[in-house]
Amino acid sequence: MTVRQWGRRAMTSSLLETLPLPQRLALAYAPAKARGMLLPLFAFDARLGHALRQANEPIMAQMRLAWWRDQLALEPAARERSDELVRALDPLDGARKALGALVDGWELLLSEELGTKTATAFASARAQAILASARLMGAADPAEAILIAGQRWALADLAAGLSDAEERAMIVGIAPAEGRPPLSRSLRPVAVLDGLARRSLAAGGLPLLEGPASALAAMRLGLLGR
Repeated sequence: MTVRQWGRRAMTSSLLETLPLPQRLALAYAPAKARGMLLPLFAFDARLGHALRQANEPIMAQMRLAWWRDQLALEPAARERSDELVRALDPLDGARKALGALVDGWELLLSEELGTKTATAFASARAQAILASARLMGAADPAEAILIAGQRWALADLAAGLSDAEERAMIVGIAPAEGRPPLSRSLRPVAVLDGLARRSLAAGGLPLLEGPASALAAMRLGLLGR
């Protein structure tokens, strides 16, 4: 193994550790090319969410999000290369606009009141980032199928993290209908997350991985895509 290969493997392992368990499990079924695109995307999404959760004041979260906007405005070589995630985003440079919109989507959650408009825009930003990454990896799946799956996962993930029962019910109520557009093998991780999201939403917004049945469902989706 070369030094470069070792470094790439170490970075992959390090980034995986930053992911929530559903995303980590979903990536286990990703072909190599898809993994190279979706791992940094999911890690970026997780970092943005972490910035909101850990900030004591909204202004602190906004400052961190602004830092990411500044980084995305630069060419990869001019970015803060000491940050492992910044370097990992290099393959997604063609999705720079969608990544910037993802930052904006997370910032919407800093509003004092979570309504349907905010939640829908947030879910759309996450789904559009998945679509942009899918196109970079060469996936030719219909955009609508990718967006439906992405929005459903985004809303289920959001609902599962809410403590307010009324807000959770609202999120569950605006999620896309039960339809399951088929996704190609390259997007198997997205299919896994969509399947877990459907189970979560049907149960009223429970965590995406809740008990052994959800783990078995993820395994079936990962192996068979349905």
